[in-house]
Amino acid sequence: MEADPALVAYEAFALVYDEFNASNDYEMWLGRALLPELRKHGFKEGGKALDVGCGTGRAFRPLLRRGWRVTGLDLSPAMLELAAREGGEDVPLRVADMRELPRLGDFDLVLSLNDSVNYLLGEEDLVLALAGMGANLAEGGLLIFDVNSGSTYSHGYSEVREVEHEGSRWVWSGRGEVSPFVFESEITGDRLAEPIRHLERFRSEGEVLEAMRAAGIEPLAVLGMSEADGEVVLTVPPDEDRDYKLVFIGAVASG
Repeated sequence: MEADPALVAYEAFALVYDEFNASNDYEMWLGRALLPELRKHGFKEGGKALDVGCGTGRAFRPLLRRGWRVTGLDLSPAMLELAAREGGEDVPLRVADMRELPRLGDFDLVLSLNDSVNYLLGEEDLVLALAGMGANLAEGGLLIFDVNSGSTYSHGYSEVREVEHEGSRWVWSGRGEVSPFVFESEITGDRLAEPIRHLERFRSEGEVLEAMRAAGIEPLAVLGMSEADGEVVLTVPPDEDRDYKLVFIGAVASG
């Protein structure tokens, strides 16, 4: 069986992931923007959170600061090694494929940020992942996740970025659309035998909403995410051309 493209990519990419994403401000995204948005849906802070696709752990840092008990899941053991340094003994970590999520408990918040679900390439993959996330929600719990917008793929996947890590040069190059709705980027580095290929699938607002309902998740809000004056701006309705992400909030459907 062919190895999962996301697993192959992140096992190699983990070493320089934080350097390439140094501008990602999770305190701004989650702490100052998204958590207050969740309060509009009756959400209270300070419970149990499940971070699906937690990566190196930077996304759960704002939750730990606010007294949350966090459990982290990721497909890549190499990424979890870095997350263990971030969370220490206080954050249980586990290797898991989000399409086959185990039932780990009743969580007040399940989150999957930074376009993790865009790495799900198969037709039914998103439904499977969302159903697994919903199965881990406590009564009254909320699910929040994001996807990259169409403009992110049309513009961001044609640029080139470079970083240095411990004297080694790494280059991220967007390759654009390589098959219908699937976009490719490539990372080359002095220490790599061959380039790292990233494949992500664009999913429209309508497609995501349909998958949520098929997974038994009731959509509560869809927000566009952009930035202005150094802060996140959340807008309704979202705009695929203006916003760089779409954020979805949901709960387990009743009945």
